[in-house]
Amino acid sequence: MDALDAKYPFFAAAREAVADAAVSLPKLVAADAPAVERGRERVERALMDGTVESESGTFPADSEYDVQAELLSYPIARILVSLLDSEPAIEKYAAAEAATAVDRVRDDLAADDELRSVSTPTVALDDVLAEFDLADAVRPDSPRRASGAGSGRDPAHYWVDVGPYLRLTSPSWGASWRLVNRALADGAVRVSREELLDALEAAVEERVREGLPFELAAGEGIAAELEEGVADLKRLLSERSYAGPIDVVAPELFPPCMTNLIEKAERDTDLSPPESFALMAFLVGIGMTPDEVVAFCADTSLDAEGIRYQTEYLKDDRGTQYPPPTCETLANYGICHNEADHMQVAADPLAYYEKRVAAADEIADWRDREGDEGGGEGDEGGGEGDEGGREDDESGDPGETATPDEAE
Repeated sequence: MDALDAKYPFFAAAREAVADAAVSLPKLVAADAPAVERGRERVERALMDGTVESESGTFPADSEYDVQAELLSYPIARILVSLLDSEPAIEKYAAAEAATAVDRVRDDLAADDELRSVSTPTVALDDVLAEFDLADAVRPDSPRRASGAGSGRDPAHYWVDVGPYLRLTSPSWGASWRLVNRALADGAVRVSREELLDALEAAVEERVREGLPFELAAGEGIAAELEEGVADLKRLLSERSYAGPIDVVAPELFPPCMTNLIEKAERDTDLSPPESFALMAFLVGIGMTPDEVVAFCADTSLDAEGIRYQTEYLKDDRGTQYPPPTCETLANYGICHNEADHMQVAADPLAYYEKRVAAADEIADWRDREGDEGGGEGDEGGGEGDEGGREDDESGDPGETATPDEAE
């Protein structure tokens, strides 16, 4: 096993490295090896902060964990998240693994060939495409069409076959992702380099999500050994969960990071996926319905269909279990800049807003203001049934049974 296996533990080569090492996960857990602690941290950070990177620093340069602990923490984390017995936890975990992996891919692609060393191996884009059987489905844009920095070794655009494009992307990501709005030629869709990485993030999330949760008998074997760690994670989730939405919409009291995102969207500037998710999670967290969020963001760059998809997802039983990302995580994405040192007031946007609402003498709810201004003419948010209700049952049977060794 090497650092590349540990950086991308869901790659086929990494699974083979674990198998070749013939390491017993139950024995590791019984000995409380470093991989077990790293596995706990991996799940905790996934659920709380949307990343699986260690708090000690980026792997391998800054992390306090070695290659073996980092690699073996992945199958242990998969077992832990299975034992949480929570569909939202599984989804958040898979999304965090995918987000961290693609951040690492970006760093690898940005690295100079001359600076790459054996101790810090990197992947090329072709390696990632081949891993997900996309080598023949993705082609660089013709050098004849590219120009400047986007041509040559690192083209700015690619062509993706329609089938893989539709499988890995979603119109809910925004109007620009709809096939009707894309350049289409010879059965392929033109995407930018960054858009291709977004699609690959979806591929990683799909792979991580596959096979979870495992069916493990509680109180027996490895499940019994991990019982204390699982209890700690459940307690942490309980402490970070909110009893219910604040249910008052006062934009003048919003935290600075959310105000900045709204103003950016009002300038008709597209929000990145992390920015869009952070804003939608906050608006849902304060009690806004999907219709209200659509109305609130009507004069912004945010797409109504994408808003409705995200907010309905967040509004159902899965999404409301956990709050939006913390200020620390938002800072890592360049969203939060700790204006007026507000991190000293609260560690996350909802807690900050809740404190401001509690301290306010008098509050005029935006929904009341909209009702007064609208006067009953053309309420676009209602009248067509409850579009927020989702009839498909997405919380159902996990489908597969696995032994602890299959976590690898």
